[in-house]
Amino acid sequence: MNDLLNRAIRLLSQRDHSETELRRKLAAQPFIAKAQCGGRMSHASTPVLKAPLEPAIIEQIIAYCYQHNWLDDQHFALSYIGSRCRKGYGVQRIHAELAQKGVDKKLVQAALADCDIDWCKQAKQVAQRKFGDVLPTDWKEKAKLQLYLRYRGFFQEEIQTIYRDFA
Repeated sequence: MNDLLNRAIRLLSQRDHSETELRRKLAAQPFIAKAQCGGRMSHASTPVLKAPLEPAIIEQIIAYCYQHNWLDDQHFALSYIGSRCRKGYGVQRIHAELAQKGVDKKLVQAALADCDIDWCKQAKQVAQRKFGDVLPTDWKEKAKLQLYLRYRGFFQEEIQTIYRDFA
């Protein structure tokens, strides 16, 4: 259990994780270890299978991390939203990524409501970063811009405000 706790601490010290992510990484602990010979690892020995981890042990590790405030899905969601926003992603993409990381929908919606990001302004900045200060007016180039912003996770309404409100 100490090895698993050390692994959890090491993972959480590198970056924030959601509970589901941490569970998955702890459960993926390698089940193969080399046989020990006289207190040292023998390089010539063949690998020996370890017993699979019991879910109760992982539960204890997760509970311990919660007790020490090392694990918090709400904090993870807020920091993840800020990080992905700075990289130029929109609400839809961020929401999907957080769902993929196992964060509860209600927590994601609350975190998105708590963050004070102007997504229309964000879409404008991303478009200018990719296409320059003067946004395209040709329909073919506009379509490219819209596809790019949709791929980045912006809603159609946010994309349309670029031309309506900022043109």
